[in-house]
Amino acid sequence: MKTETIEILCCPVCRGDLELIATETAETEEAITDVVTGILRCGACGIDYPIVEGIPNLLVPGKKPEQ
Repeated sequence: MKTETIEILCCPVCRGDLELIATETAETEEAITDVVTGILRCGACGIDYPIVEGIPNLLVPGKKPEQ
């Protein structure tokens, strides 16, 4: 996930701002930082959304996707 992506994301539960907590990063050729693993934490409701292999999972924890 590109670090700039945080500017357009919000919490899917409360629409609050997300804080990026990176635990593993990688530098690209353009000197842009990619987040490989980490957490997106909502500052309003406190829900954590994992980032795994560069992909943020913004599914609501404990809620099954509608089919």
